[in-house]
Amino acid sequence: MDEPTHLVEFETMLLGRYTINQRYRRGGTRLDRSAYLLLSRLVIDGPMSIGELSDAFGLDVSTLNRQTAALLRADLVERIPDPHGGMARKFRITSHGEQRLDGERAANIEGLQQVMREWSPEDVAAFANYLKRLNIDIERLDGRPWPRP
Repeated sequence: MDEPTHLVEFETMLLGRYTINQRYRRGGTRLDRSAYLLLSRLVIDGPMSIGELSDAFGLDVSTLNRQTAALLRADLVERIPDPHGGMARKFRITSHGEQRLDGERAANIEGLQQVMREWSPEDVAAFANYLKRLNIDIERLDGRPWPRP
């Protein structure tokens, strides 16, 4: 357990536990993980088809059909014709979806600010850079880079 990569694995496991467990989250704005990720991607990339979402997330179409159906029922996304004239219909985030996503993101940022309130701005920036580097290297190996604004 003393190897640095073992320590990184252990700490990222704990981080995942804290970010997905409802007990550690402030009530009221909670989107589930798949909704948060799908809505975040639609904000960055704009409308996407099931096939494009499948390519972006590496998930099968049946999983994405279930996830997008839940988003449609909650009025977080809407289906629109392809703006570029293609055959496939696309999913676009609704204004309600944007409001929910903004609320969720604000709650996450507020929580992080509470956790890191004793950190120097330099430490927060260094940590953000290391997380970005880790994610970019994971994306490189996975072959699916996440677009960054």
